[in-house]
Amino acid sequence: MIKQQAFGFYNTPPLWENRQFDIQQFEFPKLNLQSFQPTAIPTNLRLGHQMEQVFQQLVGLSEAYDIILQNLQIGSRKKTLGEIDFILRDNSSDRMIHVELTYKFYLINPEIPTLIHQVIGPNTRDTFFEKKEKIKHIQFPLLHSKIGANALAEHHINHLEIAHQCCFKAQLFLPHDNADTSIGSLNRDSVVGYWLRMKDFDNHKFKQSQFYIPIKSEWVIEPHVDVLWQSYDEIMSPVLLSLKNQFAPMLWLKNADSQFEKIFLVWW
Repeated sequence: MIKQQAFGFYNTPPLWENRQFDIQQFEFPKLNLQSFQPTAIPTNLRLGHQMEQVFQQLVGLSEAYDIILQNLQIGSRKKTLGEIDFILRDNSSDRMIHVELTYKFYLINPEIPTLIHQVIGPNTRDTFFEKKEKIKHIQFPLLHSKIGANALAEHHINHLEIAHQCCFKAQLFLPHDNADTSIGSLNRDSVVGYWLRMKDFDNHKFKQSQFYIPIKSEWVIEPHVDVLWQSYDEIMSPVLLSLKNQFAPMLWLKNADSQFEKIFLVWW
């Protein structure tokens, strides 16, 4: 599955382009993945850590960058203040780039009044607004704190010579039957599916389709035919259990024309 994850990660567009929200988006290098043979990634890692290893392997294929540091812990013996995801050397300019890596799944909820706050996680426990604020005001400045600067100096890196960027990839899901929902300055190419509530899922259209409930490691990849597809009735028990536990499941849908869709069913 690592190869599918790598393709899924690589093909996921950035959530925005160039500089937005006072954050410069990392320009991922163009790669030819036809002969790519990835190194296995432990399946027990959290998805975010899996994506870090995918990023490392893909950037390692490129001649544009060299990875200088990865997952550098910043802190004292008693307390970890944070972690530097990646320090890269841009080989075209010979400058150092600090890259914070983020891969998210966000739903657009127009029921929330302010556009910037409408971009939320499937279980409403995280938001795009909170994440971008953390990157700007905590993760980037950490490198210039006394303890951060000292940690970099141990690796012969001057914190004043580092440019901050963010590789922020995301899959966006719009409300069901509302494809015209505004996403502001976010990248429209990031939209991959839609979300809906159980009351809207209980209709003839869905009952005629087939479904697969991907594990979280599979959320990154494109739906494909080589999984165990089930009927609407067959998936209802695990779906209802997830919703009861306040966990929004992702579903792959295959309609009568064998076309695929990605959807989230939400409990809220």
